[in-house]
Amino acid sequence: MSESRFAIAQITLDGIVEDALSLARSKGATDAEAEVSEGYGQSVSVRKGKVENIEYNRDKGLGVTVYVGRNKGSASTSDLSRKAISDAVDAALSIARFTADDEAAGLADEDLICRDAPDLDLFHPWDLPVEEGIEIARACEAAAFRLDKRIVNSEGAGVSCQQHHFALGNSRGFRGGYPSSRHYISCAVIAAERGAMQRDDWYVTGRAREELATPESVGEYAGRRTLARLRSRKLDTRQSPVLFEAPIASSLVSHFVSAVSGGSLYRKSSFLLDSLGKEIFSPIVNISELPHISRGQASGWFDDDGVATKDREVVRNGRVEGYFLGSYSARKLGMRTTGNAGGNHNLILRSGEEDLVALLRRMGRGLLVTELMGQGINMVTGDYSRGAAGYWVEDGVIAYPVEEITIAGNLRDMFRSIVAIGNDVLVRGSRSTGSILLERMTIAGS
Repeated sequence: MSESRFAIAQITLDGIVEDALSLARSKGATDAEAEVSEGYGQSVSVRKGKVENIEYNRDKGLGVTVYVGRNKGSASTSDLSRKAISDAVDAALSIARFTADDEAAGLADEDLICRDAPDLDLFHPWDLPVEEGIEIARACEAAAFRLDKRIVNSEGAGVSCQQHHFALGNSRGFRGGYPSSRHYISCAVIAAERGAMQRDDWYVTGRAREELATPESVGEYAGRRTLARLRSRKLDTRQSPVLFEAPIASSLVSHFVSAVSGGSLYRKSSFLLDSLGKEIFSPIVNISELPHISRGQASGWFDDDGVATKDREVVRNGRVEGYFLGSYSARKLGMRTTGNAGGNHNLILRSGEEDLVALLRRMGRGLLVTELMGQGINMVTGDYSRGAAGYWVEDGVIAYPVEEITIAGNLRDMFRSIVAIGNDVLVRGSRSTGSILLERMTIAGS
């Protein structure tokens, strides 16, 4: 593990945080927090074998938040010189003097601060020569084109490697920071038959290069998914079971997280107000938050407030056992933070024993959804309506692809109607889920 390509050493980042906090206190702040970060990376994409884009990125920045009593002000800068740090502190203090007093404002309580943060193995830099990146992207795309002559075009294949490190601290003694990495390979292609075209894609991501599938397998799978969508049909309006394929099933978990997150709750803009302790899901649903998974996509010993994270059950047997709160939103609600300032950590939807094929058999007749479009979700009422594409299933097997349909329902009803969760688990961002089978939804078609 090496940090050699970072322009700023971790110890220097730590020093910048110390300077910012010291300046804030000397200039009149009663409390302060600061975060400084640096990142670098490279992305390469090709289209039809030709290089389309080569991008190098390197960025850095400092964010400072100060409190004067219960008045808060924030400022940021990409200049890390001592004068720029001082100017950022001055700007934050100036803003704080004009903001309204807020009883919920302030740093995290000291007894909740993370004091120990062992290595979670999150940093695996990929020093990828641009020539090799081009060849990886070409190999990925070429694998899709080799499958079938009906694959006639490409939206491109790409490879990206990104590295980042940061330091975070506050005036109540919290200090933390570490390096991390994230890499991906992706491919999207277009197939044509009888004058009609279809597209699909696939991507893989991981902390380390060795976690990624081969570029050839990524391209081939993107191609197979695209070919399978040829000769798509439309459906008439009906009600039927709906099976969300694993890559998009995590969106259902995402909607739940949004509904029980602090901002939505204290603003009373959620359909799941006062849901703590209530059975919101089907009894088969269990969701765990596990922040300390080695190499996890959303692992961390502390949140953006410096609060220590903990393993916990968010949903147990369909019953909500926890919200997602940072220090501010927790105070607004008269509760304690759950260590989720900045977002949730690795969410694991516990799977059943059936794979996708078995779930299709269980469904018998219904819709397998593989793509969602649009954002037709009302988080205040839970009403759900999104464009979709996928496959119609008869007698437990895929009969034909379908397109230009809309699936509709209400998230409350959808959560309760989950009848099976597949073991075809896929990690997408901070969420890990298998395919999810719902008992019934409305399908609007032609």
